[in-house]
Amino acid sequence: MPQRPNQKRIALVAHDQKKAEMIAWSKHHIKRLEPHLLWATGTTGNQVTEATGLKINLLKSGPLGGDQQLGAMIVEGEIDILFFFTDPLSSMPHDVDVKALLRISTLQQTVIACNRATADYVILSDLFRRPSEVSALSSVM
Repeated sequence: MPQRPNQKRIALVAHDQKKAEMIAWSKHHIKRLEPHLLWATGTTGNQVTEATGLKINLLKSGPLGGDQQLGAMIVEGEIDILFFFTDPLSSMPHDVDVKALLRISTLQQTVIACNRATADYVILSDLFRRPSEVSALSSVM
């Protein structure tokens, strides 16, 4: 997809117990999210789209490979920001995939917000309105 200047490529993901929070956050920031290119894992994306009308490119559900699809996009430099509302108190059957997604996001210098407070800081930051300047690491070590 062609990207306009200052347009971010944003991924939205939420664990089951955090989907309502992701929907409420997306509604609150709908005007800030609308101009950007959005992706989401299946269930989260469907629920956010239904609640907000935002145009979201859907991946598979997280446990069915969506986390891995997103990780591949991050490795290819196709995602600038990951808003991933995690539930630290619940174990996930696909916990290995979640850890891999967070690890690759960190390695690739992708902006990550794992809770609403951090997501607010990111989306309200002056840096959010500027072109992305973070470049992925060309090599490790």
